[in-house]
Amino acid sequence: MNKGWIYREQVKTADAGQTVLKYYTTKYRHSSQDEWQARIESGQILLNHQSVTVATILKTGDNLAYHRSPWIEPEVPLQFDILYEDRDLLVINKPSGLPVMPGGGFLEHTLLWQLKTNYPQDTPVPIHRLGRGTSGLLLLARSQLAKSSLSQQMRDSTANKQENSHFSKVYRVLVTGNSIGDWLRHLAPRDRLTIIQPIGKIPHPVLGYIYGATPQGKYARSECRVIRRYSNCTMLEVRIFTGRPHQIRIHLAAAGYPLLADPLYVAGGTFAEVSHDHEKIPVPGDCGYYLHAYRLSLIHPQTFQKMNFKCSIPKQWRLRS
Repeated sequence: MNKGWIYREQVKTADAGQTVLKYYTTKYRHSSQDEWQARIESGQILLNHQSVTVATILKTGDNLAYHRSPWIEPEVPLQFDILYEDRDLLVINKPSGLPVMPGGGFLEHTLLWQLKTNYPQDTPVPIHRLGRGTSGLLLLARSQLAKSSLSQQMRDSTANKQENSHFSKVYRVLVTGNSIGDWLRHLAPRDRLTIIQPIGKIPHPVLGYIYGATPQGKYARSECRVIRRYSNCTMLEVRIFTGRPHQIRIHLAAAGYPLLADPLYVAGGTFAEVSHDHEKIPVPGDCGYYLHAYRLSLIHPQTFQKMNFKCSIPKQWRLRS
């Protein structure tokens, strides 16, 4: 049981004129209208530090605060390996299943909370994020200089979209299918594939929207190559040149090769309407897929030396293959 949390937000112009009940019911569809009504009536939601009714009308600039009661969070692997550390950098091996940031029912069972516990004075800041189900290399800054420099390196790498960028992220992934004939429809003879499917918001019945393949989305580029074929899947190495949400999962699904056991993204780059067990509608935080941050390259913000990190794939992958 955690200690609960206060979710604070400010009403935007586009949301002004709605009732408090309609605001929360429309914006946060993970809960029903009856559930939001009960929270409002029990005083869990405050408007400008005052209690409200379900019919209270919102105005631009109003401050809302949802005082969520303590809850039991799902169990996740909280331990992570430190692969490199100095006064500027921290590089860790994040296990699959551990969320990086709070959200989706997770607060204390997150990497950020563990970092605040281990580094209470100057908590390392993630430079990039990995999905909850993604394992492997995660880069964090321990100084303001590092935060500024590494963030700029990452922005430059995605803006330039060049092969020789000093900052790069390379992933290993298992995808469905292993037929050479299938791959030859998309790949050059050297087993390589470039995907430039645009990625943007698509409607989702629970969350309102998620990211997926859509012509109205933003440009995204991924370079893939075959590493090895197994009896029921294929291992790819993927380098991303843009940082769109869930880019690898969406791109490979859009190309017709969804990640092995991905509960959400299906062929075409859209989402599954029901889970494998038909008990719920999948969401991006659901785990099960095989995606691992394998290599990371950067320039050290203090020494300006090129640094390269590599993190072996998880043991359970070897059992699967």
